[in-house]
Amino acid sequence: MPSVEVAFKLADVFDVSVDYLLGEGLNASFDKETLRRLEDMEKLPDEERQRIFHYMDLVIRDYKGKQAYGS
Repeated sequence: MPSVEVAFKLADVFDVSVDYLLGEGLNASFDKETLRRLEDMEKLPDEERQRIFHYMDLVIRDYKGKQAYGS
């Protein structure tokens, strides 16, 4: 199970509640590949996890920008 800090960051990145991530919300499920990667990510040093979060933020921000501006 991810640390509290990681759970909150993931919830923010995926725009869901922590309850959802913990499987306590409606339709709370990730595919097996996503769960495996989250488990692997939890084993990384904090600095490496922060790099992943930064990259995820960039990709999501880019995607949302394209959606908003129709690129």
